[in-house]
Amino acid sequence: MELLNIKNLDLAGKKVFIRCDFNVPMDEYGNISDDRRIRSALSSINYCLDQECAVILASHFGRPRGKVDEKYSLVPVARRIQHLLKREVIIAKDVIGPDAISKAAALEKSQVLLLENLRFEEGETKNDRELSEKLASMAEFYINDAFGVSHRAHASVEGITHFFDNEHKAAGFLLQKEITFFSKLINNPVRPFAAIIGGSKISGKLEALINLLPKVDKMFLGGGMAFTFLKKMGYNIGASLVEDDLLEEAGQIMEEAKRLGVKFYLPVDVIVADKFSEDAVSKIVTTQEIPNSWMGLDIGPATVRLYREGLSDVQTVLWNGPMGVYEMEKFARGSSKIANFVADSYATTVVGGGDTADLVQRIGVDDEMSFISTGGGASLELLEGKMLPGVEPLIVNKEA
Repeated sequence: MELLNIKNLDLAGKKVFIRCDFNVPMDEYGNISDDRRIRSALSSINYCLDQECAVILASHFGRPRGKVDEKYSLVPVARRIQHLLKREVIIAKDVIGPDAISKAAALEKSQVLLLENLRFEEGETKNDRELSEKLASMAEFYINDAFGVSHRAHASVEGITHFFDNEHKAAGFLLQKEITFFSKLINNPVRPFAAIIGGSKISGKLEALINLLPKVDKMFLGGGMAFTFLKKMGYNIGASLVEDDLLEEAGQIMEEAKRLGVKFYLPVDVIVADKFSEDAVSKIVTTQEIPNSWMGLDIGPATVRLYREGLSDVQTVLWNGPMGVYEMEKFARGSSKIANFVADSYATTVVGGGDTADLVQRIGVDDEMSFISTGGGASLELLEGKMLPGVEPLIVNKEA
């Protein structure tokens, strides 16, 4: 899949609208706790500034549901961008209101303007054509560098592309990198290729599991989703998380893995607790001996050893979803041990999904991973074999 390239645009001295993903985590005091998504957008921003462009940045933040809410203001983001760029960032007080329109019109070469939270406009998530047109009218060129939201058909992601021809729109460096990496990973991985899939539910990853099976050599499951498979195998899973309506699908996935010759790994022991709490009583049991009222919250030490052994010869690893409730220190050990092992391996290691990215950063092994995707939902949809609405209009030889 070849995308329209930012380097092929005649940007010199022009006004450019860059859709970014600045949906960053903040602590209770409004401080940005992880600015990876902001830093990831800098290469495209700096490239445009090097061309003496006037740069208009736009992003969503949180879910204000179409209403102005100070809690979701991008003012803290503007401060961080200003610090990273080492130049003034003008912030608009609205999205397409008088302040934004006048500041965008007055923006001069090498200046940077950040619009307020796009989701303050109800039309953003509804892909409203009028909103798309007003956003497009602010600039001569459109760059999508927001991989994390490119699976959404939103006004600033998909709708806006209809107002620019192929000579005036392109993918930014981050979006290009994400798509290239995942395309290679899915279509031409160095083998053996293993997928580590965790998280709480199968339902959000069912299609990804089905689409990945014919492509991988090994699949390792963890997190709450594993218990649906264990229950299908006839094990008593106690009070562990389970999706009873997906038991048949779980069985079909295991049958398909067997048919394809894919090594399919499930936990052999788990850390169980008497309640979902940091101060819960916990113990290690085999997956065949989970007490009735107890719940599995992490993979056990035997499973960690088994998974390490299975991963020892792989050349490519895709990891999406933690192995347990890593937010609670008591149930983070399994995820941490797997993360350290993956980080130390010589394999190409790709981390997809916000929770997994957060996990590897907490442990301090994020720099050891080959690639950390900035988009959880977008990376999952790529793995499901879907075309992303924000990417489709940017494919070469495909008119919007």
